[in-house]
Amino acid sequence: MSLLAIGINHNTASVELREKVAFGPDKMSAALKQLAANSNVNGSVILSTCNRTEIYCDVNTNSKHKLIDWLIDFHQVNPEDIKPSLYIHEDQAAIRHLMRVSCGLDSLVLGEPQILGQVKQAYSESRNHKAIEASVEKLFQKAFSVAKRVRTETDIGGSAVSVAYAACTLAKHIFESLDNLTVMLVGAGETIELVAKHLSGHGNCKIIVANRTRERAQNLANEFGGKVIALNEIPEHLKAADIVISSTASPLPIIGKGMVETALKARKHQPMLLVDIAVPRDIESQVSELNDAYLYSVDDLQSIVDSNMAQRKVEAIQAEAIVTEESAAFMSWLRSLHAVDSIREYRKASNDVREELLNKSLQALALGGDPEKVLLELSNKLTNKLIHAPTRALQNAAEQGEPSKLVVIRQSLGLDDLS
Repeated sequence: MSLLAIGINHNTASVELREKVAFGPDKMSAALKQLAANSNVNGSVILSTCNRTEIYCDVNTNSKHKLIDWLIDFHQVNPEDIKPSLYIHEDQAAIRHLMRVSCGLDSLVLGEPQILGQVKQAYSESRNHKAIEASVEKLFQKAFSVAKRVRTETDIGGSAVSVAYAACTLAKHIFESLDNLTVMLVGAGETIELVAKHLSGHGNCKIIVANRTRERAQNLANEFGGKVIALNEIPEHLKAADIVISSTASPLPIIGKGMVETALKARKHQPMLLVDIAVPRDIESQVSELNDAYLYSVDDLQSIVDSNMAQRKVEAIQAEAIVTEESAAFMSWLRSLHAVDSIREYRKASNDVREELLNKSLQALALGGDPEKVLLELSNKLTNKLIHAPTRALQNAAEQGEPSKLVVIRQSLGLDDLS
């Protein structure tokens, strides 16, 4: 059997192609059942996200092409479309690939933590469908522990590498804690939704969502326990905001210097953080001239993101070293399993010889044989029986001119340790 990882990802295939071979919830169950019933496959896990589709499995030797044919047939795609985008990793390369994926080293955003949860979900799906076997089970458990080690020993996931997350991190650094602060989110698009999700993980803050379309804003507010206002109500509520994060598609600024100045007076000059991640800008740049108003633009945040990404790349060097070490160790353990059957057979054969000769010796003693002679005969016969096969192997290696084999046999017998 051989460990195998077959797939496509954001580096090798377009979105259109990735969509064609994605295993959605409606397809996953059938796919896992088919793989479980496949005589060439001994355990499998399917990882399918927006950025990758991968199959990890233990297969019979030289069965990788059959697995590729199965993937093509299952999704009814043109082989010429998918084959150039496929990558195939075997044994230690497959082990290393899964570990890199689990650690976020193969992600579109280096070090992102969400992929580990997706790998765990894929593993759980396989277990629920009884499609996973011992070697694949051990591989995934090891990948999870390696991902935990990487997160513990490196800071690869510790820096903000999205503008939305950087905005929240900036807010946390300035205010230390977001508990009991009021945050006004201007807009209700994808970026603001990400901001809201990050904020919810940083503290128990009050959220006000200001948006042109009340329905979309209401859905966001309901999810995070906030309240909704219209854009023209911003001046009235701005004084309550400790933090303002804005991202709309407005062609003109929504929040002007005068509006913020009035709000600051009402706040008795308590500081206000304003983060403008819109292009064009939502907040007039002159706001930065006001005392107690701290304005950051998307360019400011991008410089933070770029710096943090550079730091992640530094941390990735250590993470890669951990993955290299752990994948080699796991492969060594996997190879050691191949010797288990041989060891078991050798031990059984030796025990069979011992029991046969021991029974004969006991019978001889029972018939009144001389104990010293019986023991001497037992020891001689046992020695001769046990050394017969190794002796023949040594002779054959010498006669056939195979010095490397001779060295291996000598090492196996411990002869070199005696010199």
